[in-house]
Formats: sequence, C-alpha cells, structure tokens
Amino acid sequence: MANTYTKIYIHVVFAVKGRNSWIKKEFKERLHKYIAGIIKNEDQKLIAINSMPDHLHMLIGMKPDVALSDLIRIIKSNSSKFINEQKFTHGKFNWQEGFGGFSYSHSQLDIVIRYIQNQEKHHSRKTFREEYLEILKKYAVDYDNKYLFEWIEDLNE
Repeated sequence: MANTYTKIYIHVVFAVKGRNSWIKKEFKERLHKYIAGIIKNEDQKLIAINSMPDHLHMLIGMKPDVALSDLIRIIKSNSSKFINEQKFTHGKFNWQEGFGGFSYSHSQLDIVIRYIQNQEKHHSRKTFREEYLEILKKYAVDYDNKYLFEWIEDLNE
C-alpha cells in the first residue's frame, strides 16, 4: 500500500506438542535457518530466533498485510514437515496448538534480542512455564490455565 509506514515487532513463543524435548542442539541451527527462509518467503523479517529443547522464541518485524496467526500457522506447519522429513526426532513431530505473541517498540529491540539469544542462560534459572506465565502477567493477558500448557502426561490420558 502506498503511503503506509509501519514498524511492528512481535516476540513469538510456542512449544513442542506435549512439551517433548525434541529440539536437539544437533539440528536446531538448521531448523532456525529453515524457519528464517519461511519468514522471508512470506515477505516478513526475522530479527532473532532461538529455541530450547521444548519451545521456540522469535522476534519478527511484520508488515501490516499479513495476520500474525496466518504467519505462525505457515511457520509451524512447514517447520513440522521439515523436521519430520529430516527425521530429526524418533516420533512424529508437531508443535503445540496456539502461540504467544507480544509486541515491542523499536527502543526495546536490543533487550528482546538479548533475551532470545540468551535462552540457555535464562532457563538455567527459570522453567519455560515460569517464563511464559511471567510474560503473560507482564502483558496482562487473560488466560485459562487448562489451555495454557499441554504436557506429555495429558496426551496419554
């Protein structure tokens, strides 16, 4: 659109289905590059990405012509297919339903980038559950605890 000027920065967080620890160090760089390609193909900009064995963080610079939920659906479906085709896991890989999306201003980017890059250090002190609840509370997001986390034990019931 002519005469449309935006800077939209979204920190996205989503987890592996059942919170399985399936994102291994041996392939996470390839996964990150693959996701970067998906985002670029969707004409969006990946600013930072990092993952832990059971979840992933991204900072995306978004254009206003795409819905965040559509972009995340494309990222999750294509990256799941890639992980399964590459046989990075012993079982069928899927991402958990849903995601967290949190907006930041341009002045906060360095802080968010460092936060994403330092996930390993951060999680030596705090679990993903603690981290995610803290972010939801910081942003005053209403949530229903029964839909927040899907644990492997829940899937076996």
